[in-house]
Amino acid sequence: MLELECIAPTGDICGEAATFSAEENCIYWTDINRFLLHRMPLDTRAVTSHIFDEPVVALSLTDRPGWLLVALGSTLILFNPATAAREDLGVTLDGWPDVRFNDGRSDPLGNFWVGTMGNNVGRDGEAKEFAQDRGTLYRYRAGQNLEPFDDGIGISNTFCWAPDGQTFYFGDTLANEIRAYPFDPETGDIGDRQPHFSGFDRGLPDGSAIDAEGYIWNCRYFGGCIVRVSPDGGIDRVIDMPVRNITTCCFGGPDLSTLFITTASAEKNPTDRLAGSLFALRTDTRGLPENRFRTG
Repeated sequence: MLELECIAPTGDICGEAATFSAEENCIYWTDINRFLLHRMPLDTRAVTSHIFDEPVVALSLTDRPGWLLVALGSTLILFNPATAAREDLGVTLDGWPDVRFNDGRSDPLGNFWVGTMGNNVGRDGEAKEFAQDRGTLYRYRAGQNLEPFDDGIGISNTFCWAPDGQTFYFGDTLANEIRAYPFDPETGDIGDRQPHFSGFDRGLPDGSAIDAEGYIWNCRYFGGCIVRVSPDGGIDRVIDMPVRNITTCCFGGPDLSTLFITTASAEKNPTDRLAGSLFALRTDTRGLPENRFRTG
């Protein structure tokens, strides 16, 4: 029996970027629309938050202890939550503020993959209309320029690598599709995309995590659930959630068997009193350790 608990009722407008640090025994996540980065040690469950000047959209651990790679709406930075020290990486997104970065994670080689979308967040965090199919899938290697690999994307979401390192999974929310790309574990390059999981009728695919068995745990925005997708693209199980908009997740805890789940209070159902909270789901499987960005 899976056990679900609300562990931080933070009321995030759009919670995202759940990332577990085993060294610190803490969970990081963001609120895109309030420009916040949250940190919560699992032993105390005391949440501290840092505020930025742009949407905070994606995170990655790095090879520098205590430092995160933080993707903001228009740029990528290194950030130390303990000291609030910040280092710019010299990355500026062309097209900002009409387009912005969205979901992203590091690959097994230490490169950061990040997608873009038409910007739906105003200057003060308010929701706004955005142009569709403006998104691009990028790879960032330390000290280099962004490298585009795919385009014409509605909303970039889901960044996962199979346990054997030979498949990369990436989603387009508006297309209701998670795609599989061959991944070269030596060069970090990807091949042509193939449909992997599409057309599921409970909401749209947002962020995902992958477990040690190669199953994707995909969060469903508007769908009120998480779907566990098998390596062959079939539905293994559906986990109902007590709120409508489920945004992203990661595995953590001492045995990597707890799934930490972010949610959104935007576009919520009137009865979703816990919308925007961080949840913890005790599972019967183990996740994979977080990949780390190589700072060079």
